[in-house]
Amino acid sequence: MIEMLIWLSANWINIVLVAGLVLIVGLLLRGMIRDKKAGKSSCGGNCASCGACSGCSACAKCGSMSSTATDVKEGNRTI
Repeated sequence: MIEMLIWLSANWINIVLVAGLVLIVGLLLRGMIRDKKAGKSSCGGNCASCGACSGCSACAKCGSMSSTATDVKEGNRTI
């Protein structure tokens, strides 16, 4: 029992730091999961700069974008 207390007193800073990091990562993951369930996306709607696809309407990611994003990609101005 005394050995465990000695170990805890010698490593309390590491324990607090790791617990803090785990808490931060957990909160970030919870926020990402909530955003995903709410239908929010990290996509800004600019398919021209999307690295996941070519920006065509056949792409599942860009096909779900609004027509404004498609028009901007094609160079048309919409107001």
